[in-house]
Amino acid sequence: MNKIKEMLDKEVKARDTIDELSYNKPDPLLIASKYKDESIALICALFAYGNAKQIVKFLDNLDFELLKKSEEEIREGLSKHYYRFQKSDDVIALFIALKHLKKVDTIENIFYNGYKKEYNILDGLWNFIKTLQEIYPYNSRGYKFLIGQIPKKVTTAGTYKRYLMFLRWVIRKDSLDMGLWSKIDKKDLIMPLDTHTFQVSLKLGLLKRKTYDMKASIELTKKFQEFDKNDPIKYDFALYRLGQENLV
Repeated sequence: MNKIKEMLDKEVKARDTIDELSYNKPDPLLIASKYKDESIALICALFAYGNAKQIVKFLDNLDFELLKKSEEEIREGLSKHYYRFQKSDDVIALFIALKHLKKVDTIENIFYNGYKKEYNILDGLWNFIKTLQEIYPYNSRGYKFLIGQIPKKVTTAGTYKRYLMFLRWVIRKDSLDMGLWSKIDKKDLIMPLDTHTFQVSLKLGLLKRKTYDMKASIELTKKFQEFDKNDPIKYDFALYRLGQENLV
């Protein structure tokens, strides 16, 4: 395992450059990092499923200035925007919900209010999803998929990869991650597991669990805490690229 750690440490260092974010190597963080805004970053993360090029193309065509406009202008401006499981009404609903949220509190504070009780990042996530649902109770299949639901049991939960990736972006700070927040400690982050990182982790022997779920995310996080207890999720992007580029 020492050799795996050495390899990954080198990979993390090599990947820690803004050159890793480009239209030739598409990643939704490319768009989020242009704005360095928590609401825009969240939108970029929530639509981060499917083909990376298509994700970036969709995000690149969104007018994020609409977050400052009236609901009528949001509806008009996004009437022709849709992405995979989300119809234009679902995209519109997310923008309106985040617009309403800005009047109440910051996304950081909402996450922090849940997190601070036991310094559990998932408590922060459940508090955010609950608040977003309450502040704009829109209901559709595409919107539910986009913002997620609070699971009955964490042990049976999915990976919540898009939210955990968003948290990495806004809490960590390096050449890639934006470090927009200051209230939540990066040591408490959980691995945002996707199919690439899941398969690579299995191949490298970092993960024993064969099921792609929150339990696997937590297991992998604990393994990386052995590598770096203060910043376990620093390995996420490098691991993702290794899988994406078929290097493992």
